[in-house]
Amino acid sequence: TLASRIQVSYEDEKKAHSVTVSLRMEKDKNIWIKASLIGITLAKVLITPESVSYYETVSNTYFEGNFELLSKWLGTEIDFQKAQSILLGQSIFDLKTTSYRSRVIHNKYNLQPKRQPQNFIHSLLLYPDNFKVAKGTLSQPNDDRLLTIDYGEYQVLEGSFYPSNIVIKAVEKAKTTTYELKYRKIDLNVSVNFPFTIPNGYEEIELD
Repeated sequence: TLASRIQVSYEDEKKAHSVTVSLRMEKDKNIWIKASLIGITLAKVLITPESVSYYETVSNTYFEGNFELLSKWLGTEIDFQKAQSILLGQSIFDLKTTSYRSRVIHNKYNLQPKRQPQNFIHSLLLYPDNFKVAKGTLSQPNDDRLLTIDYGEYQVLEGSFYPSNIVIKAVEKAKTTTYELKYRKIDLNVSVNFPFTIPNGYEEIELD
């Protein structure tokens, strides 16, 4: 398990804001997120391998369904394992099923598949001292999409590496959305729970 406090900044062409987020994770089972501002809950998210549930107190709206909403937020197809990997500083690509070529760029190892899938061009930059992800890039030219995930320095906790800072940038056509996550504290293997109940009277979000 993992419990953390994160400062999350969000920016797009129309607005920018920053909130404090409580993150709780149970490996391969649950990701729970609560966004707060001056102690007031703004939103909660519960992600499991099967579903994504979300509600927002400002607009009194909620969503219950598959990963369509999460994919829409990030501008690319995503599932539970990819979401978990992003938060833990791991590759969102399965490196065991594809042959990669490597080279050195800016003192980091660059990995690219020997054969790129059509409309799914991706690459990784790895830090040479710990082989953790420095940057992941996924381009979908046919859909005019680009997702980049940049990681700053890693912190060592109980012999393993965890992110300190993540910048996620999603570009779709002319629209750019940026999320920056700054981990303030990480506790490992602690007792966690995942309370999530959609309040009465909330309106369900309908995706286009």
